[in-house]
Order: sequence, then C-alpha cells, then structure tokens
Amino acid sequence: MSRRLEIPAAIAVGELAVRARGIGVQLDGKRILEGVDLDLHAGEVLALIGPNGAGKSTLLGVLSGDAALTTGTVEIAGVPLGDWHLQVLARQRAVLAQSNAVAFPFSVAEIVEMGRAPWRRTPLEDDDERAVAEAMELTEVTRFAERAYPSLSGGERARASLARVLAQRTGIVMLDEPTAALDLKHQEAVLRIARERAAAGDAVVVVLHDLNLAAAYADRVALLADGRLHSAGAPEQVLTAETIAEVYQHPVEIVRHPRTGRAIVVPLRD
Repeated sequence: MSRRLEIPAAIAVGELAVRARGIGVQLDGKRILEGVDLDLHAGEVLALIGPNGAGKSTLLGVLSGDAALTTGTVEIAGVPLGDWHLQVLARQRAVLAQSNAVAFPFSVAEIVEMGRAPWRRTPLEDDDERAVAEAMELTEVTRFAERAYPSLSGGERARASLARVLAQRTGIVMLDEPTAALDLKHQEAVLRIARERAAAGDAVVVVLHDLNLAAAYADRVALLADGRLHSAGAPEQVLTAETIAEVYQHPVEIVRHPRTGRAIVVPLRD
C-alpha cells in the first residue's frame, strides 16, 4: 500500500533518512553492485566515491528509487521505498541526475519551476515563487532566467538543473556528479550549498570523483570498488594513502591542509 501523506514529516537531525541493506544490482547478467549496506542521516553530507565503474551512480539511482535493485531493501524515512506514493516521494527527496537533457526549449526559469511540481495542490504551493527565486540566486542563474535551457553551456545547464533540485525543497538531496561540468568557483559553490543544506538539517548524498572535494566537504565518505562497499567513515579514516592506492591502482601522498587539517590527496608522479 502506498503511503499517502500530503506533506512528509521532517526527519530529525541524526536520524536515519535512508537505510539500504544488501543492495545488489545485475544488468544483462553482469554484477554492478553486490551486498552494499549504507546509511544516510539527516544533517550530514555523505560522499559516494570510487573509480569509474565502481557502481556509484547505480547505487544513487537505487537509493532514490530511479533504478531497480536485484536484491536488498531501501527505506526512506523508515518506509520501504516501494510503499511511497511517487508524488509524495518527490516531496521527500530530490535527485540531480548526471544527464539533464531537455528536448524542448524551456527557459531556465521554467526548468527551475519544474522543481515545484510535487507541491501542487498542497499548502506549500504558496512558496513556489520564493523557492524558485532563492534557488536561482544560490546557483547564480538568475541572469539566465529567460534564456532557453539548451542554449546554455554545459556548466550553466548543470547549475540550472541544481537550482531545480534546490527549489524542490526536500529533506533529502541526492546529487550525481554535480561538479563534473563546473569550473573551480562553481565546484566550491555547489559543495558549500550541500554543506549549508546539511547544516539546516537535510540529508545530502553526493557522487564525487574529486577526492579532495570529498575530503573537504563530506562528513562521511563511502568508497565503492568493483560494485562493493570497500569502506565507509569519516574522510580521514577512509582516505588513506594505502586505501586509495589499493582501490584506484595509483600511488598517492596524503598531506594536511594547513588551516583546516583536512586531507589533500596528491598523486605521485615521476
């Protein structure tokens, strides 16, 4: 039976927002994920890291309900994923996918407004205009509001898509490689936004390739390798030279940031 709450209750900071157990995925007979257990708590940023093909995006898709699992279970706010009514689930979690193709020439403002669709015919519909304006300001796309989305650069489209996710105003935010198309300034801005959302009590899970961004901004990191969860914990526990060299098959040196003490991963080069 689907859960039909009009507006999902907020999840208290520190409480489980997403619980995954025994996650396995097979596609065309190939194992993509196997035996993955993972928790995401309200008030934290969890970074999913690992080499290409490790299963990071597939895992995020499973957690969000956008990808089918072969084995295992996922609960969001204590409710099995399959028991959520789709529209209510969209009020609980927002998802930024890697690909954000748009077939029609919607304006940037229209794209961001799409993030408010789950709240139609609810009391929070009154927040639409403010939510859209604040999300566009945060991602610095306000000046593109009337431009056609397909006319933007890759980085500009990525920021507009993130604005749509932020406008959705959910307590769980799932971001798949949100920094991939961005320059240095906007990479840092996106992760600062993620931290601010966590500080406000949201649960944020983000797929990252840049280990230094993960070290700088994540409360916890989950390192995937060959479809399995290799290790999970605080960045300083997981991001060791030995572990990174083992998983990524390349030697590195770990140095500490002189101000924050956070790990900086430096590849060793000839």
